Amino acid sequence: MTKKLFFQAISKFILGVVLVGLLIFLPAGTLYYFNGWLFMGLLFVPMFLAGIVMMFKNPSLLQKRLDAKEKEREQDIVVKLSGLMFLLGFVVAGLDFRFGWLILPKAVVIVASVLFLLAYLLYAEVLRENTYLSRTIEIQEDQKVVSTGLYGIVRHPMYSATLLLFLSMPLVLGSLYSFLIFLAYPVLIVKRIKNEETFLEQNLDGYTEYKQKVKYRLIPYIW
Repeated sequence: MTKKLFFQAISKFILGVVLVGLLIFLPAGTLYYFNGWLFMGLLFVPMFLAGIVMMFKNPSLLQKRLDAKEKEREQDIVVKLSGLMFLLGFVVAGLDFRFGWLILPKAVVIVASVLFLLAYLLYAEVLRENTYLSRTIEIQEDQKVVSTGLYGIVRHPMYSATLLLFLSMPLVLGSLYSFLIFLAYPVLIVKRIKNEETFLEQNLDGYTEYKQKVKYRLIPYIW
């Protein structure tokens, strides 16, 4: 761990907390938005703890997760559209609470919170299994195909985890209208996966054979 990595991680974490907080609570028009605080806690407490673990046990992986500048043009478009989805989704959730358009029952919020934490656990397991996992599409030095654990079930378990994670977000916030916006994510992730697999087939030895071994990309027995 270096001081530079420490300050980079802390500054990005604080920026994320402030930005998400503003996107949720400003449209809500109040800080008395329980679902907003619940979501912030579910999102950032595990993120903070995971960051500490990576900082001391695997700083190189943390560095990869912090580097988010996408080089592939198609992937960059997907990333930007995903950012727009988050912006609109969070703002609409705050507005939904403020004006009481359509608030979801507490039971839905509780189930969504459990699914959110489950998705976080799946995400953590993917990070543990695949130390090559960066936020951008690239081939690293001496990179090999990972085919064990969750990678033996689907080819992109990280995206499986984020699919569950992101679709549960608006439900934790209690907003059906926000959920409708987040339904754009499955479409975006399918596009990202198709482009990523083309890149990996061309640049990563053994990936074509891996595709033949593990048939499903995202969800077992579906796709």
